[in-house]
Amino acid sequence: MAGACRGENRAAPGEDYSRSIGESESGCCKQAIHVLGRGGAWGQGPVLAQRLHPGVKGIADTGFLVAFANRGDRHHEWAVEIAERRTEPLLTCEAVLAEAAFHLQDTALVLSMVRDGLVRLAFDGNDHMPQLTALAERYADRCPDFADLCLVRLSELNPRYSVVTVDRADFRVYRRNKREAIPLVTPPDR
Repeated sequence: MAGACRGENRAAPGEDYSRSIGESESGCCKQAIHVLGRGGAWGQGPVLAQRLHPGVKGIADTGFLVAFANRGDRHHEWAVEIAERRTEPLLTCEAVLAEAAFHLQDTALVLSMVRDGLVRLAFDGNDHMPQLTALAERYADRCPDFADLCLVRLSELNPRYSVVTVDRADFRVYRRNKREAIPLVTPPDR
């Protein structure tokens, strides 16, 4: 069944990360990248911010990180606003960081998101392999990527945390604990 997914565009319609990165003619996207801790929305250090919503904590998905870092992304302003309003690092997993580094073409920038406290690694796939395997089988028809499966599991482990994502299509289908809708923080509809 995994073979049925090969060759498909993994980004949701309207969410093609490769086109939202804002590459220059030379192929480098660095001019469009929002730099942490060097001016812009982050000033000279970590943001002391208000809560996303009272009592709500967040789990960061790839699209949020790409939108935050990339000034050319259509969701950039929304992502910066979310980052400014958080009171503690958003939880995430290594797979999300790897995807973000790939899409942004800048691993150092993604690592600075961890170092500067935007996100915190809070998941080890080795500890949850049976649950990840079950999720992969349950959603095989959607060809889920590993990062999404890890975030679904992270949401199961942290039920009061919302997933901060631009990917409404998949996360409105995914369920934690088999039947429970995952709370989401997404950009406003335009």
